[in-house]
Amino acid sequence: MTSASNASTIHTAACLIIGDEVLGGKTVDTNSTYLAKFCFGLGIQLKRIEVIPDDEEDIMEAVRRMSSKYDFVVTSGGIGPTHDDITYQSIAKAFGLSLQLHEPAFERMKRLSRPHPKQPNFDWETPSPGLTAKLRMVELPYDPNLPAESQALFVADDLWVPIAVVNGNVHILPGVPRLFERLLLNLKPHLIPRLTDPEGKGTFRFLFSTPLPESAVAPFLTDLAAKVEPHGIKVGSYPRWGKKRNTVTLVGADKEYMDSLVAEVEAGVEGKLVEKEDELDPPSDTEHVYSQ
Repeated sequence: MTSASNASTIHTAACLIIGDEVLGGKTVDTNSTYLAKFCFGLGIQLKRIEVIPDDEEDIMEAVRRMSSKYDFVVTSGGIGPTHDDITYQSIAKAFGLSLQLHEPAFERMKRLSRPHPKQPNFDWETPSPGLTAKLRMVELPYDPNLPAESQALFVADDLWVPIAVVNGNVHILPGVPRLFERLLLNLKPHLIPRLTDPEGKGTFRFLFSTPLPESAVAPFLTDLAAKVEPHGIKVGSYPRWGKKRNTVTLVGADKEYMDSLVAEVEAGVEGKLVEKEDELDPPSDTEHVYSQ
């Protein structure tokens, strides 16, 4: 299969969370939330988030589909040392690739990681079940038609974990939140030159706090949404159950135009622009039941 260029402009993104433990309720997924905020800040439209099991067919189907539809695909989970960590092999198979020991990653692993205290006799040069398990984490999908350095990115000097890049736009990250977040944050400089807005201004969200119920502001918001849609601005309305004030939002990249709408929106919803949606909540705002 021909790989996509990894130099294409990034407009859209998708997130694939892989793990039986998430679907089984054992682990709470926070990585998709982090990615959503990350993309929002860069002006990338996150179009889809999916959670799937550690199943080869499910991984293959989802990653092929996402790679073909979105510019920037991030997977989370399934790249550890155990038998159920099958993300690398499944994504390789999805694109007709083989797994290959990534020597730079292995060298970094040896230099930057330490054997577990329960493995006192572990040796990097002696074949053992423990070494085999560790090697699973540095056997990456490999495309002989692409430069090796474009297929595994090292974005932090103190981490051995690479971000494997497959088919030009699929970025394979670990599921451990602190590693996922650190690697994604350090990937940012690689992404900025490929953004629609390379200056990294991102997307803006304006929050308006209103005492009115949604039914009262709906006509105004309907007209406002039609007015601002040509400018790429989206209008949102969010009830805050149990609170006396609700939230209206404007989301878009044209900050100057959004600034020009503030007075109009404040008047239309009888509210006020705020930094945080609970900014105007009264101290005892706990007993009110929201009415639509």
